[in-house]
Amino acid sequence: MAVQGMGDGDGMSERKSEAMRRQAAKADFSQQLRHRARAMRKQPTEAERKLWWHLRRRIVLHGTYFRRQVPLGRYIVDFCCLKARLVVEVDGGQHTQDSIARYDAARTHELEGQGFTVLRFSNTQVLQEIDTVIETIYAHLAAGCPRNLPR
Repeated sequence: MAVQGMGDGDGMSERKSEAMRRQAAKADFSQQLRHRARAMRKQPTEAERKLWWHLRRRIVLHGTYFRRQVPLGRYIVDFCCLKARLVVEVDGGQHTQDSIARYDAARTHELEGQGFTVLRFSNTQVLQEIDTVIETIYAHLAAGCPRNLPR
């Protein structure tokens, strides 16, 4: 014998129902973000390809590992070392436009609020000054991992 309550509803509060809808929408967004990141990994820019090659071969601090096109919150970042909480972004020429520059600044602020350090380099810097780019990244990693510096 089923016990029935005295209310008119089906037992699920509107608040709980709304929370479930939000959770489903968030899961759907997260899945879309992962699919987009996967697609972006398959079609890197020339600068991203070059930096990825150097990150995998030249950054050799113990325990550091970079991933590329990583979903973090609402964003996909170009490169990320989760252990060091370091994000590296490679920006094309469109990032100099005011609206995109404002978006990038807000995005950087949000990622920094999550405890990440964000380094930004232009495509030109990566393509023409890769040694300087790698040295900058290495310095940020080494600052967080002093015991891993070569002696």
